[in-house]
Amino acid sequence: MAFGFIKKALGQSVEKLRSGLTRTRDALVGSLRTLLTGRKLDQQLLDELRQRLITADLGVVATDHIITDLNAAWKQGRVESGDEVLAFLKEDMRAYWPVESRALKFAPSGPTVILVTGINGAGKTTSIAKLGQYLKNQNKTVMVAACDTFRAAAVDQLTIWAGRIGVEIVKHQMGSDPAAVAFDACKAAVARNMDVLIIDTAGRLHTQDHLMRELEKIRRVIQKIIPAAPHESLLVLDATIGQNAIRQAEEFTKSVELTGIFLAKLDGTAKGGIVVAIRRQLNLPVKFVGVGETPDDIAPFNPDEFVDALFATE
Repeated sequence: MAFGFIKKALGQSVEKLRSGLTRTRDALVGSLRTLLTGRKLDQQLLDELRQRLITADLGVVATDHIITDLNAAWKQGRVESGDEVLAFLKEDMRAYWPVESRALKFAPSGPTVILVTGINGAGKTTSIAKLGQYLKNQNKTVMVAACDTFRAAAVDQLTIWAGRIGVEIVKHQMGSDPAAVAFDACKAAVARNMDVLIIDTAGRLHTQDHLMRELEKIRRVIQKIIPAAPHESLLVLDATIGQNAIRQAEEFTKSVELTGIFLAKLDGTAKGGIVVAIRRQLNLPVKFVGVGETPDDIAPFNPDEFVDALFATE
């Protein structure tokens, strides 16, 4: 029974990912098929392909890696025509994400603490709800901490989501010290023997030094109660902004010990190539993607499923 449920859930997530990548697939792969079909591979075609990949939000760094690999395969006689390039790209991309980097790291005992950060508007609150629902579906008890106490209605929004997905929430009044909320949440998670505590933090820009310092304070407070925490520090990025997401992540990594990316709003964009750019430029794993509006619209990032969905012909 449990195996059947898990198999069905995995199948649904693959379909959501495939559906969510429709616009990316149409924009990227459709463009590449038009460019490559029926042409002999030569330097001119490689140059044209490079420009197409850059404009598809793979970015210069990731694109140059791909073109270097493809150029080597061409000179070795392994790829000779444009028609063979798509198959080469699929296999090349599959190797980018080692499996050990993508799995959530759980505490061996006591609550697993997941710190979630990102700028305002990235989809952080919704992504927390999706992550909470995903963990609940794995039969884990989940608590959320509303540490975004500065933005109007942020606590109310997280409270509504917590009620919808049926998880516990720790919150204070708006304007309270975020670190105090985190402290109380950690104590409550330990006392109630929770499996996972997800800590929401105030949306911030990397240029706001006082907010970055506040984030560091939250980390210190968490570690007073749960020394090994946070076990994961996830940055929520908005897929629709393409290369701007890369610049945000570069700045956050300077202040926060990030362990992975939650890529939100992948369903509403033609910029799915940003997944490849993130891997090549930041060496950070994309751990989850948001592929819809409901709490169930979350998919653990799987490179095989991602590449298959990106290059699907139907």
